[in-house]
Amino acid sequence: MATLKYSRQRASIKEYLLSTKEHPTADTVYLHVKEEFPNISLGTVYRNLNLLSDMGEAQKIPTPNGGDRFDGRTDFHYHVICDSCGNVSDLELSPAHIAEINQLANRHFDGQVDSHSMIFNGLCPHCLAKKIK
Repeated sequence: MATLKYSRQRASIKEYLLSTKEHPTADTVYLHVKEEFPNISLGTVYRNLNLLSDMGEAQKIPTPNGGDRFDGRTDFHYHVICDSCGNVSDLELSPAHIAEINQLANRHFDGQVDSHSMIFNGLCPHCLAKKIK
């Protein structure tokens, strides 16, 4: 496999993803990176986000309302999507809890479960507070 050529634009996209906990859309990444690279196209941002995701240097988070979100944090963790505003947040569970989920799945599956991915849905703290008022 050929070595991937260094790209300042890709490095800037990755740097932005690592600097935020917001799980931005490609459009948001584009608006941010455009400040540094005024001539960058939205297509270039999409291609680089997908490439970073394919290389394991970013996570692509599919959302039910379209518009994938991206996360520069590549360690295994879960996400919660707010059903009201669409916000994507990290959900921290211990490695022991993650292992328990795999064990539970193996007890209910005739094959072998080695890993999993999961997205939780609910209300973010902001939307929950608005609902309670």
